[in-house]
Amino acid sequence: MKADVVKLVIFQLGVDMFAADVFSVERVLRYTPPSSVPDVPSWLDGVLEHGGKVIPVIDMRRRIELAEDSVTPDTRVIVFTTSEGLVGAVVDAVHEVAVVPSTAVSPPPAIFRGLDAKFVRGVAKVKEQLVVVLDVNCLIASTDRIAFDRAVSAGVAGAPARA
Repeated sequence: MKADVVKLVIFQLGVDMFAADVFSVERVLRYTPPSSVPDVPSWLDGVLEHGGKVIPVIDMRRRIELAEDSVTPDTRVIVFTTSEGLVGAVVDAVHEVAVVPSTAVSPPPAIFRGLDAKFVRGVAKVKEQLVVVLDVNCLIASTDRIAFDRAVSAGVAGAPARA
C-alpha cells in the first residue's frame, strides 16, 4: 500500500459521518446490549466480552454529546485498538472502508460545535462529503479506564456477557 493514501472506516452517528483509521479497528460487531457497570461516566454504556476479555463499551452519541437515538438493525459496535486497550463503541451504522489520498485529510478546524476538539484528528473529504476523523486514543482517558477497571475488579461487572 502506498504511503500517500489513508484507509478509513466510515461510520454514522445521526446524520453525521465519522471515520477512524482502519488500523485502529479490530472488528465490527452486530449490536448486543452491553452489561451495565455502576459508578462509571454516563457515556460508558457497560461491558462486552470480546476475544475472551471484558472490554468497555462507549455510547458514541453520548461521548460526543449528540442526541440519543434508539437501536436499529444497522447499529454496530466497533472494537477499537487504543493506547488504553480494546474499547467498544456503539455507532448507528458502519458504511465502508474508504481509501483516500493523505492530502484529503485536513487538520481539524479550531472550533467544533458540540464536539470536543480533543477527539478529532482531522476532516477528510470522502466521495465529495466531509467526514470527521476521530482520534480513537482520546475516546477513553486513563482516569476513565482506571475507574472502569476498578468497577470490574470489584466484581460489579461479573455477570456473563450476552452473546
